[in-house]
Amino acid sequence: QVQLVESGGGLAQPGGSLRLSCAASGGIGSPNVRGWYRQAPGKDRELVATITSSGNTNYLPSVEGRFTISRDDSKNTVDLQMNSLKPEDTAVYYCNFRSMRTYWGQGTQVTVSS
Repeated sequence: QVQLVESGGGLAQPGGSLRLSCAASGGIGSPNVRGWYRQAPGKDRELVATITSSGNTNYLPSVEGRFTISRDDSKNTVDLQMNSLKPEDTAVYYCNFRSMRTYWGQGTQVTVSS
């Protein structure tokens, strides 16, 4: 049974930083794409960033240059470094691993407020 466990959410001030981490237990399969999504109240879930097995990345335009996604295949993890946070980044963030199947984390709250 594959499980994704997220950590690192919380409260940050505008302009601040947070780092989200997600670790997968169990076999995911390779190659795989890892990513982060977010869902704000009353809005649809949206893709924030993805990273492929070869290291290619893709970002939501509004986070490009502020967020950085990275992965460690030896630890089966994916991280999201979030800098220059804005109130509109407030959402529940979900990690996602996708190979033959798709797996989701439970979600971690990120709140950006002064």
